[in-house]
Amino acid sequence: MDLSSAARAGLTAFVAGVARKYADKNITINNLLPGSFDTQRLRGGFAAAAKKSGQPESALAAQAMAEIPAKRFGTPAELGQTCAFLCSVHAAYLTGQNILLDGGAYPAAF
Repeated sequence: MDLSSAARAGLTAFVAGVARKYADKNITINNLLPGSFDTQRLRGGFAAAAKKSGQPESALAAQAMAEIPAKRFGTPAELGQTCAFLCSVHAAYLTGQNILLDGGAYPAAF
């Protein structure tokens, strides 16, 4: 996680600078920062944790969902729809931003 966190922080800072450099050329660059999405990878993590702990996968998933203010995982379609919006003309003035899709899990305003 440490290496991954460092790489993500570096990428976020890099994108912020590059996005502003090319904004006058009608190029928009933003980051999508997904939280917990109901994917095979997420479910695989619950399966591994269930095997290790002896708890049912469904109980582990319910516990994880309970910690998200939305009380659910995101769907891959929701991530795709957000991505499609960012690629559309409707987001033409949005650049250099970090779009956090996490059901309210991040506990800060910024």
